[in-house]
Amino acid sequence: MTLTQSLFIIALLIACSAFVAVAEISLAASRRLRLRQMADDGDPWADKALRLQEQPGDYFTVVQVGQNGIAILGGIVGEGAFGTNISALLGQWLPTTTAQNLGFVLSFLLITSLFILFADLLPRRLSMIEPERLLLRVLKPMQLCIRLFKPIVWFYSRSTDLVIKLLGLPEQRDERITSDDILAMTEAGTRAGVLALREQQVIANVFEMNSRTVTSAMTQRDRIAYFLRDDPDHVIRARIAEEPYSTYPVCEGDIDHIVGYVDAKVLFQRVLNNQPISLQDDSLLHKALIVPDKLTLAEVLDQFQQVHEDFAIILNEYSLVVGVVTLNDVMSTVMGDLVSPDDEEQIVRRDENSWLVDGVTPIDDVLHALDLDELPHDEEYATLAGFLMVMLRRVPRRTDSVDWGGYKFEVIDVDSYRIDQVLVTRLPPSNHRHEGGLATPSAFKAVANVVATETQSSHSKNS
Repeated sequence: MTLTQSLFIIALLIACSAFVAVAEISLAASRRLRLRQMADDGDPWADKALRLQEQPGDYFTVVQVGQNGIAILGGIVGEGAFGTNISALLGQWLPTTTAQNLGFVLSFLLITSLFILFADLLPRRLSMIEPERLLLRVLKPMQLCIRLFKPIVWFYSRSTDLVIKLLGLPEQRDERITSDDILAMTEAGTRAGVLALREQQVIANVFEMNSRTVTSAMTQRDRIAYFLRDDPDHVIRARIAEEPYSTYPVCEGDIDHIVGYVDAKVLFQRVLNNQPISLQDDSLLHKALIVPDKLTLAEVLDQFQQVHEDFAIILNEYSLVVGVVTLNDVMSTVMGDLVSPDDEEQIVRRDENSWLVDGVTPIDDVLHALDLDELPHDEEYATLAGFLMVMLRRVPRRTDSVDWGGYKFEVIDVDSYRIDQVLVTRLPPSNHRHEGGLATPSAFKAVANVVATETQSSHSKNS
C-alpha cells in the first residue's frame, strides 16, 4: 500500500470516527424540551430522536463498536503508513534498531494526535454547541448502521442489559422536570440576558406559592377594617371615609363571628345617592369564603377560582380570625414590587449592613432579604415578631435582641405588646454566634443547682 493510499484511508477513518463522536454527544446533549418543540412543529425526525433517547441501548452499542473498530484500524494503518517511512528517514543518522523504535513511537504519537484533534475534540465541541441540529442529521445513517450490524448490536446490547439488571442499576434516565430544574434554567437565562431579573423573580415567586402559607400574604387581624352588623349609618360612613377598602367583613358581636362581607362599591353608591345604610339588610351581604391558616398561596388561589371570589377570611385551629386575604394580596406576592409600588414597604434597607423591618413581615420575605436559608424552629411562627417571641421565650420589649446567622435582630418599637419595628444589623464575622434566649444546658444546670440548694435548705429546716 502506497503512502497516498494510506493517508487517504487514515483521513477516511478520522472522518468516520468524527461522525461517530458527533452521533454520541449530540444524542446525549440534546434537550428534550427543544426536541419536543421541533416535533410539535412537524419534524418527524425530532419525534424519532425523542423515542431514541428513551431507549438508547442499540444506538450507543453501534457508537462504541464503531469507535473501537476505527481506533484499531487507525493504529494498524497508521503504523504501516508512517512507521516505515519515519524509520527509514531516521535510519540515515541513527542505528537501525533505534530508528525503528523511534519511528514506531513517533508514528503512534502522530496518529493519536490526529484522531484526538479531528475525531474527538473538534466534533465533540461542535456537538455540544448545536446538539439537536446535528442529531437530526446523523440520525438516519445511524439507524442504517443499527440495521447493518444488528447481530453484533443485539449481542452487546443484551449483554449490557443483563449486567445492568444484575447490578440493580436504572435502565432509563429520569426525564421528569422539577421546579428546581426550571428555576435553574431561568437563572441561566437571566445570566445570559434572555430574561430580565424581574421576570426571573416573578417565575421564582410563582413556584414559592406552593411552599408559602396564606399567612405570609394576609392582612393581620389587628389591621382588619370591619363592621358590626348593628353599626349605625353614621359609624359606617365614618369608617368608609377613614379606611377606604374594597371589601369589609361584617360581624355579629365581635370579629370572630363573621356573617359575611359587604362590597365597598355598594356602600359608595348608597353614600353618593344619600341613601341610608343598614347592614341588617341581608341583600347587602355576601357569603364569605373561609379558609384555614395552613393553606398555601397556591391552594388559596385554587379556592378563589372554584368559588369565583377574590376575598377570604382566614381562621386558625381554634376558629379565631387571624386575618383576611384578597386576590390582589396573592398576586402582589407573586409580582413583588411590580404591583402596588406605592404601598409602604415592610423591609427598608437603611444601608449595606442594616434593615428596618416591620414586625408582621412574613418570615419568608425576611429570609429572602437577608439571604438566609432558614431560621431556627421555623415551624412555630410565620412572622418576624413570632421568631423573636420563640427565641426569647417571652413577649419582647424594646432593646431586646437576638443574634442568629450573622445578624442581630433588635426590637426598637413596641405598641401594646405588638412588635412594630425591628432593626436587623449584619454582625462582623468575628461576632457570628447562634443565641437567642432558648434554654441551654448551662441554663438547665443553673436551675438544677438552685433546686438542689432549695431542697437542701428545706431538709435542714425540717431537721
